[in-house]
Amino acid sequence: MRKQEKILMTLAIMFAFSFALPFTANAMHIMEGYLPVGHVIAWSLISLPFLIAGYMSIKKTVAKDRKAITLLAMSGAFVFVLSSLKIPSVTGSCSHMTGTGLAAILFGPSAVSILGIIVLIFQALLLAHGGFTTLGANTFSMAIAGPFVSFIVYKICKKTKVNDNVSIFLAAFIGDLLTYVVTAFQLAFAYPMKDGGVMASAGKFLLVFAPTQVPLAIIEGMLTVIIVIGLKTYAQPELKEIGFIEGGNN
Repeated sequence: MRKQEKILMTLAIMFAFSFALPFTANAMHIMEGYLPVGHVIAWSLISLPFLIAGYMSIKKTVAKDRKAITLLAMSGAFVFVLSSLKIPSVTGSCSHMTGTGLAAILFGPSAVSILGIIVLIFQALLLAHGGFTTLGANTFSMAIAGPFVSFIVYKICKKTKVNDNVSIFLAAFIGDLLTYVVTAFQLAFAYPMKDGGVMASAGKFLLVFAPTQVPLAIIEGMLTVIIVIGLKTYAQPELKEIGFIEGGNN
C-alpha cells in the first residue's frame, strides 16, 4: 500500500474509532452465556458451512492476487473498529455498527464470514465483547446474514443503474439493519414471550434496538461511502485487481 493509502486508511480508522470512545457497556453483540446450550450448538452448526465457503473464497482471492491481502486486512480492521462501538439497548446485547458492508461489496459475502469471526474472537479475548458460547450466533448475524444482504442490495442497485455512492450507502445501511433483525430473532427464539411467542418477543427487541440502531446504520453507510471514495482515489490498481472496478483481472 502506498503512502497516501496508508494515510487515508489511518485517518478513516481514527475517525470511526472516535465514535466508540464515549460509550461503555457490559456486553457486545450477544453476550457470553446468554443463550441456552441448544441455541449455542445450533447457531454454530448453521454458521459452519458459510465459514468453510468463506475460507475457500479468501484462499482463491489471495491465490489470484497477493496484493488483495492489503485490502482484506483493511476491511477486517474496518469491521473491528466500527463494531467496537457499543451502546446498551437490549438486555443481553448492544447496538453497534458492523462495518461488514465494505468487505461484502469488495470481496463478496462469503469472505466476510472469516473476517467477521476473526474480529469476534479478538473482541471476545481483548475487549470482553460477546463471547465464545455466543460466537456462532454472533457470526451468523454480523458476519453472514448482514453481509449477504449488503452484497445483494449492492448488486441490485448496480443492475438498476443506481448511483454508485447511493448503492454503497444502501448496501451498508440495510446490511447493518438486517444484522439487528437477525439478532432480535435470535434473542426471541431463545426467550419467547409467554403471550405472543417468538414474534411478539422479536417485535419487542426490534423496537428497543431501533432508536439506537437506525442512526448508527446511517453513520455506517456514510463511512463506507467515504472509504470507497478514498480507495477509488488512492487504490485504483488494487480495486481493479479484485474486480471491483473495471480494468482488472476478474
